[in-house]
Amino acid sequence: MRLSTRNILKGKVTEVKEGMVMAKVKVDIGNGNVVTALVSTDAVQELDVKVSEDIQVLIKATSVMLAKD
Repeated sequence: MRLSTRNILKGKVTEVKEGMVMAKVKVDIGNGNVVTALVSTDAVQELDVKVSEDIQVLIKATSVMLAKD
């Protein structure tokens, strides 16, 4: 599969919490860094995402923002 996404992080699934519509998937990408992805529950089920398996996190966004006073 060829993708235009340039930000691809390899890691291991550490947690999957499925809700009614959305699921939270935590991925350990190494060196104490964890990426949390919020995706549809349908996507998690279709991909059969399981804890302890290797996975790739693809990030393509026009902006990512956090702010704190």
